[in-house]
Amino acid sequence: MFGVTILGNNSALPAFDRHPTAQIVTLNEQLFLIDCGEGTQMQIAKYRIRTGKINYILISHLHGDHYFGLIGFLTSMSLLNREKPIHLFAPKALEAIIQLQLNVANTNLSYPLIFHPIEQEGVLFQHHQFTIEAFATKHRIECWGFKIYEKKLPRKINKEKVLEFEIPMAYYEELQKGKDYINKFGITIKNEIVTIANTPAKSYAFCADTIYDETLVEKIKAVNVLYHEATYLNADTDKAAQRFHSTTIQAASIAKQAEVKLLLLGHFSSKYENLDEFLVEASSIFPKTALALEGITFKII
Repeated sequence: MFGVTILGNNSALPAFDRHPTAQIVTLNEQLFLIDCGEGTQMQIAKYRIRTGKINYILISHLHGDHYFGLIGFLTSMSLLNREKPIHLFAPKALEAIIQLQLNVANTNLSYPLIFHPIEQEGVLFQHHQFTIEAFATKHRIECWGFKIYEKKLPRKINKEKVLEFEIPMAYYEELQKGKDYINKFGITIKNEIVTIANTPAKSYAFCADTIYDETLVEKIKAVNVLYHEATYLNADTDKAAQRFHSTTIQAASIAKQAEVKLLLLGHFSSKYENLDEFLVEASSIFPKTALALEGITFKII
C-alpha cells in the first residue's frame, strides 16, 4: 500500500479545528512523517498511526508550524522505550536546536537519532524499496520539498511457472531484471514465460511552502500525487507573493504543467473558515484536485 494520510493542513495559526502541517506517508511497511507542526502527536493518536513504524522524518523548513511538534514526538518515543533508529532529514540548523532541547532537559534518547542535514537537491536516502529525494522551493527561508518513489524491478515472478520449470529461488532477482534462464540441460527458458510485466513505480511529491515557481515543474514531473501548498485564494495573489506562498490557481497551474495524476491542496490560511472555494478555483484549472482534509488517506495509484 502506498498512500498519504493528512494530519495537519493549516498554515501558521491553528484554526477551525485545523492543525499545522503534518503528514504520514505509508509505503508498504514503512512510515514517513513529513513535517511535524504543533499538535502532531495528538493527531497521530487520533488517527491511530502506529508510531513504532515511523522510521523516517522529513522536515521541510524551520518555520514553527512545520516543526514545533518534533521535540515532543522524539521524547515521547524515548518514554515508550523505542530502540529502533529514527532517520531525521532536515535543514542543518535543526540538529543544534534538538540537541539544545535535549541538553537543557538532561534527556538521553533511548534510540539512535540519525540526523541527515539537507544541503543540496538530489537523493537523500536509498532503500531497496524506495528512494527519497529533496528539491528546493522558494520561500522566505531555506525550504525543501520531498519526493518519495517506489523502486521496482521490470518483471514480476510467475510463481506457478518458476516452479514448473524448476528455477531456483536464487535466480529470481535476475528473472525480475528481465534475464532468461538456462537450465542444467542447457535449455533456455525465455523470461516472458516465467514472469509478467511489473506495474509502474509510483511516486509522491510534497511541495513545501513556496512562492509560485515554474522551476518546480521538472522536479515533480508526472508524479502520481502532488501536494502543493495553496495558502490563499486567487483574490489574495498579491498577499501570497508578499509572504512567499501560493494560491489555488498557482498550485493548479503547477500541477497541470507537471502532468501529475492528482493534486492535493493544503496549508490553508487561518483567514478562511470554509474551504469549498479552494476546490472550486483549483479545479477550474486542474480538475483532478482534492483538498488535503485531516484524517483522510489518499492512495497513491
